[in-house]
Amino acid sequence: MRNFSKISFILVLYATLAFSQEATNQLNQYAEAVQKSTHTNNWAVLVDASRFWFNYRHVANVLSIYRSVKRLGIPDSQIILMIADDMACNPRNPRPGQVYNNANQHINVYGDDVEVDYRGYEVTVENFVRLLTGRTQNGTARSKKLLTDAGSNVLIYLTGHGGDGFLKFQDSEEITSQELADAVEQMWEKKRYNELFLMVDTCQAASLYEKFTSPNVLAVASSLVGEDSLSHHVDSSIGVYMIDRYTYYALEFLEKVQPNTDKTMGEFLKVCPKRLCISTVGVRKDLYKRDPHKVPITDFFGSIRPTEITTGRVNVTMAEEEDFIEAFLQQQETNSQHSTFNVQFEPQFPLRSCRLYHLY
Repeated sequence: MRNFSKISFILVLYATLAFSQEATNQLNQYAEAVQKSTHTNNWAVLVDASRFWFNYRHVANVLSIYRSVKRLGIPDSQIILMIADDMACNPRNPRPGQVYNNANQHINVYGDDVEVDYRGYEVTVENFVRLLTGRTQNGTARSKKLLTDAGSNVLIYLTGHGGDGFLKFQDSEEITSQELADAVEQMWEKKRYNELFLMVDTCQAASLYEKFTSPNVLAVASSLVGEDSLSHHVDSSIGVYMIDRYTYYALEFLEKVQPNTDKTMGEFLKVCPKRLCISTVGVRKDLYKRDPHKVPITDFFGSIRPTEITTGRVNVTMAEEEDFIEAFLQQQETNSQHSTFNVQFEPQFPLRSCRLYHLY
């Protein structure tokens, strides 16, 4: 009897271990599935909310990010660019039609292929919220709509002047952190995104994501509550700062990224340590289910689908397809032979008597 009990105990223990191993394997498979993105398309909403010539750096900020996401594969049709003041055409600009993010003038970020969707006084809190929530007014052009769905990864970049819990728009109105959180929640409820990455470069930027409760949201801010975000350097020839510190170092990182990169969002979240930014970069990832260190940066800043590269020859026409096509054509020919339906076409030119004139 004692031996039977021992055998029973061993069998139960073995079954328990086998079940535990199976459960562990299932959990591992689930964890691996979670790390893989399920998105099918990428969109970017890039907003400069400030006005006036002395805020030149904010336009340079947003155009720099625009250049990076476009270079990495997001087409203009899936980028919404909002610029409150057009520095390229500002009468104080000594280089008309050009905007630089560096005093050395390496890159004109306002090139010939820049497509601005909302310009000047179109950049308002109302238009921004309507854009995110899909409640644009009747008559709004398709190019001004955020046509996302449940498979969309959305990048939202905001720059301008902010404070504790708000971001200024054109120095005349504000969007609060609660309004922004409500807009994102509406996006989630209406299945307007798969994952969302919020990137904010303003003073006290971290306050803008404090009210978020929606799932699948990752956020980074150039400064914590109570801290200012600082500019990087000035161009004495035009008398204004060229770019903000956080965006400068973010751009420095993105310029080294290629479409087939193995760089991750986790690396990107560390681009500007305090010794460089002077402010403390804030990160919020409690709403995000994936490990940022296992998320390719192109999941938000690019538009790259998984591909398989082969150097061998690939036969794109299968034998089954050839047989199917041949059978289909034969059936069509048989049908036409037994058909009593005739189609008659009028001659291209009416038949009439005509004379030929010869030129000698």
